[in-house]
Amino acid sequence: VAITTRLLVSHLSGIRHYEKDVTKVKEEKEKANRVIKPCQNKEQKEKEGKGIEKTDSVKLRKEHEDEVKSRNSKPGRRDKEFEQEEYYLKEKFESVIESLKIFKNDPLFFKPGDQFLYSTYGFTLLSAVVERVSGQKFTDYMLKMFHDLDMLSTVLDDNEAMIYNRARCYVYNKKGRLVNAPYVDNSYKWAGGGFLSSVGDLLKFGNALLYSYQVGQFKNTNSKLLPGYLKPDTVAMMWTPVPKTEVSWDRDGKYAMAWAVIEKKQQCGCCRQQRHYASHTGGAVGASSVLLILPEELDSESVSTGLVAPPRGVIVSIICNMQSVSLNSTALKIAREFDKEKWAQ
Repeated sequence: VAITTRLLVSHLSGIRHYEKDVTKVKEEKEKANRVIKPCQNKEQKEKEGKGIEKTDSVKLRKEHEDEVKSRNSKPGRRDKEFEQEEYYLKEKFESVIESLKIFKNDPLFFKPGDQFLYSTYGFTLLSAVVERVSGQKFTDYMLKMFHDLDMLSTVLDDNEAMIYNRARCYVYNKKGRLVNAPYVDNSYKWAGGGFLSSVGDLLKFGNALLYSYQVGQFKNTNSKLLPGYLKPDTVAMMWTPVPKTEVSWDRDGKYAMAWAVIEKKQQCGCCRQQRHYASHTGGAVGASSVLLILPEELDSESVSTGLVAPPRGVIVSIICNMQSVSLNSTALKIAREFDKEKWAQ
């Protein structure tokens, strides 16, 4: 089989995640599908039986129930993923090429391109590609990029280094008590969860992407605008949903290229409007995070007259030094409130 970088970045490669047993992975997927399908079927029956416009009432009720359930349960007690042993590796790897030995001889879970399976190790392989193509260590390559983006607080999560203002990380133990997170060495997955950052740096990262995405839409600026860090078409490609993908933290979306993407949609008049936005959550031993980018819907007059300049929109960044905290819905609510306030002015 052939595995391309696009398959890797969209988690369609077939490379395993932390779970080595393909049977368990399939069982978890089937359970997740069983949870979703009854709501979908009920909506369909209501639509067919009553002959009325489809509404989101069932879905909204389900989202509310999930939110209440999440609020009433203790963080760190409901995420089975963190039971996997490989989350807690303590071995030091000198290069990303060396860290490939963890999974390189394991069988693929499916033919590349056939199914979606979120895989941290897929991104480890991507980092090895970057290392070979650039001729630099992956970590050096990334730190240079962060420096270009003025993300001066974003560094490797290296246990030995003295890092100013490094936060303590916490987990709940089996008795439900708050304890310090165990020691781990993230050198086996720099690309998939090996960097430390700050809220401010993540906002800079989001702004750089949003600027790159929008700058091509502003035509009559007399070349006053600097180019984006990436080409507009590149960001648009990154934020285009990829078929056969799914997103566990946002049922409205699909996975794109390293981002979860929700497309603009409104099925019926006076019904729920779905805005276009991109997001990604992060989960590590003792920490949780999210970065959400909600681009402003620019009108043609503003774009053509140059009355406004990119980036235009809302960016929300949340970092929590607690394991298994769901943050995406909170980030989306914050983004919507700021967006609502802007249009009210």
